[in-house]
This record gives sequence, C-alpha cells and structure tokens, in this order.
Amino acid sequence: MAWVEGPAHAGWQPTKPIEFIATAGPGGGTDNFARAVQNIIVKYKFTEQPIVVVNKAGGSGAEGYTYLKAMAGDPHKLLFGTSNAWTQPLVSKVSYKHTDLTPIAAMVQDEFLLWVKQDAPYRNVLEYLKAVAAKPSGDVRMGGAQSKDTDELLTRMIDKAAKVKFTYIPFKSGSETAVQLAGGHIDSHVNNPSESIGQWKGGTQRPLCAFRSERLPAGPKVTATQSWHDIPTCMESGLAISQYQQPRTVWLPGKVTAEQAAFYVDLMKKVQGTPEWKEYIERTSQTDTFLTGDAYAKFIAEDIARTREVAAEEGWLVSN
Repeated sequence: MAWVEGPAHAGWQPTKPIEFIATAGPGGGTDNFARAVQNIIVKYKFTEQPIVVVNKAGGSGAEGYTYLKAMAGDPHKLLFGTSNAWTQPLVSKVSYKHTDLTPIAAMVQDEFLLWVKQDAPYRNVLEYLKAVAAKPSGDVRMGGAQSKDTDELLTRMIDKAAKVKFTYIPFKSGSETAVQLAGGHIDSHVNNPSESIGQWKGGTQRPLCAFRSERLPAGPKVTATQSWHDIPTCMESGLAISQYQQPRTVWLPGKVTAEQAAFYVDLMKKVQGTPEWKEYIERTSQTDTFLTGDAYAKFIAEDIARTREVAAEEGWLVSN
C-alpha cells in the first residue's frame, strides 16, 4: 500500500473508461458520494474518459473491496467507500485488507443522527431511551446500513452509554433503512443527513439528536419550521456520545504506480474546489475535509484502535 501526498500534477492520464465502484446500494450515502464526484468530473471535463458508477454492496461492502483487490494494477477502477475499508476486516471473515488497496483520500466526514417516526411520542432522545429501557431487552429495533459496520458500531455505543439493548436490523443502504422506518418495520435508525432528508421533508420521520460536539451549521430550513441547526446534539440531550462521524473514502487497487495515484489525488482536489462540491456538502450536511498521505494514515490507525475496542467488547473480532 503506497501512501500518496498531494497536491500533485501527474503526467499520467486515463486511457479508457473509468469505473466508480460504490460499496453501498443505490441511494445510500456512499452511492450519493460517488455520483456527486462523477457529475462534477463530467461537468467540468476533468478527464476525457467516460465514467460509470456501479454498486457492489454485497457483504456489507466486502463485494466492492474484494473486487477492487482483484483489479490490482488497473488504474481505471476507483472505489468509493467508508471506514469499512479497514474496520470490516477486523470483524468479518473477508478476503481483503485495506493494505491490499491504494488509498487516495478521505474527502468528507458524514454525520449521524438518531431518527424516529414522525408520529412517535418521544419529544427528545431521553424520552425515547426511557421507553426502550422499559421494554424487554431486544424488543426495540434499530435499523442501519450493513452489519458490524459504522451504524451497528454506533448502535452498540448507544447501548453502552444508555444502558439499553437494541436489536439491530441491517439493510443494504441508509435509504432502504429510511423506507423501513417510514413503514414502521423498525423503531429508529442512525442515518446520515443525506439518507433521510427526503423523509424528514416528507413528514415520515424526524431526528432526535445529532452525534456531534456542537450543533450542525446554520442553514436553510429543511422542514417548514426546522433546519439541521435546530436539532440538539446528543450530548446536550443527555446521551453521552460526543462525536461520531464516518469518512467517505476513495481507493485505487493495489500495485498501481505513484503517478497514477497522484492523478486521482489531484482529480479529487479539483472536484473539491468546485461550487457544486460546496453545494453537495451543504445539501447533505457533511463536513468537508481532505486527508491524504501521512494524515490519512494517522486517521486510519486511530479509527482502527477505537473500532477494535468496541468490537472486542461485542465479541466481533476475527483473524483474517
């Protein structure tokens, strides 16, 4: 695994169509991320080659990473994922490690909120958690995208902090999870803003709190009366989880050249400099960032340590 420092102005250029691999189902946060990058590149003609997005969400995203590993040396395959690139091999028997791949960048940090149905009787997160605690252990269903991934990890952190026990129900994507909540098939979920903004606007579900150290930035109202900034943090609401974010990450296969990797670091920096990227960040209430090289490696090491601690407590750790 070669770490690439940016910015770089690579001489190498793609010579055939580029495949963007999204490790989530259509409509999920990772799928939205990949398509936002695709649209910007096409609009500004940052490359002459066409780009197609394919979804490989199987095995909680392992399908996509395993596919990319098999494409070693092919610089025309670019994967869009999350921290599951390095966390999934800790908790699942998979045939890849993040060190089999070439890291390009982490481009955003996505936020998490706790959502319930619009007509749920709970006015705040403590009322909801009190109701959960009053029911038999496991009776209340928390939905999320994929298993033993960021959504279930957060669910288990809520269990520990609030001394409750949710039954976690995994789905292929956050958008599918939102549909399940709207239909009453689950009781809550921890979707990212972009995955449930449509349902919030449509009046089928609402957020109770955001897992941030401070409230989301002020902005236009999402509903007739509320913006993201109006949602309290979970900490101020009495749930002691101060910050929980998920990086959106970009990877090439292993065994590509430094020049090929540098081309994509530079390409992602160009994407990030456009007005359309700023609009995407604001619309989805994500936090803009750009980690590459040593800073990215440090972030991964710290996140692996945090994940390993929770996974050990849950009995999830495996040896690959």
